[in-house]
Amino acid sequence: MSYNYHTPVMLEEALAGLNIRPDGVYADLTFGGGGHSRAILDRLGPDGHLYGFDQDLDAMHGAPEDERFTFVRSNFRYLQNWMTYYGHETVDGILADLGVSSHHLDVAERGFSFRFDAPLDMRMNQRASLTARKVVNEYTEAQLADIFYLYGELKQSRRVAAAIVKARNSAPIETTGQLSELMNPILGFGREKKDLARMFQALRIEVNGEMKALRQMLHSATQLLAPGGRLVVLTYHSLEDRMVKNIIKSGNLEGRTSQDIYGRSLSPLQSVGKMLVPSPEEQEGNPRSRSAKLRIAEKI
Repeated sequence: MSYNYHTPVMLEEALAGLNIRPDGVYADLTFGGGGHSRAILDRLGPDGHLYGFDQDLDAMHGAPEDERFTFVRSNFRYLQNWMTYYGHETVDGILADLGVSSHHLDVAERGFSFRFDAPLDMRMNQRASLTARKVVNEYTEAQLADIFYLYGELKQSRRVAAAIVKARNSAPIETTGQLSELMNPILGFGREKKDLARMFQALRIEVNGEMKALRQMLHSATQLLAPGGRLVVLTYHSLEDRMVKNIIKSGNLEGRTSQDIYGRSLSPLQSVGKMLVPSPEEQEGNPRSRSAKLRIAEKI
């Protein structure tokens, strides 16, 4: 298998946002196919170091053999624990690309895509116990409706949940193909693929606990970054983007702002420039980038 399987989104913009120092310590929290990490290593000197996080075994196989690189097979929610383990009280930059890798979508047996008929899996960490099959067949109708509405922004979330519960009462829903076929008559006409993508996104987020992990990571990042250190995050849907925007603006995930007696924000971060989106050329050449937003912050 080739592990150069992923075209990094907004590569140059992300690297510029990190403002890389040759002797700095950096963390790529979503190693994936390694595109961002290899570009960071190209800009590091002999005394710099990069930690690449990914809980997926496939990603580990593609880790570069470089003494300046350490692969951490772990969820990025444990960022601060691992940096402490490796002896770092602070780091100079943190990068997180929150989108699903094209590799996951293209490997049928991982069950991330409705383009294939495969077991309902969707685990980023193959050692985890919760699968999409469990969610679809064991969650209550109300739980399913909430997931599809919150994580997939599906307007017909209640109809979708009701249809799943009705179908599984006859026989378990085992595959992506079964689930897609069940949904086709329910999802909006002319929007089937878009709505299926939203539904599968919602399941993936639930299976992998992505929102809880993101909350923990962002909280850790505000404490772990050295003064002048950069946080660079690529988001792909409104819920995660709102969390990133709030942590930058206010230092907390709820967006509650507080000021000192002089009216200055007490957030430990400050935004660097405006939110960026991919160029039309990149969106055309890399469809995965079309919903991406890039936010950059600096530790004060």
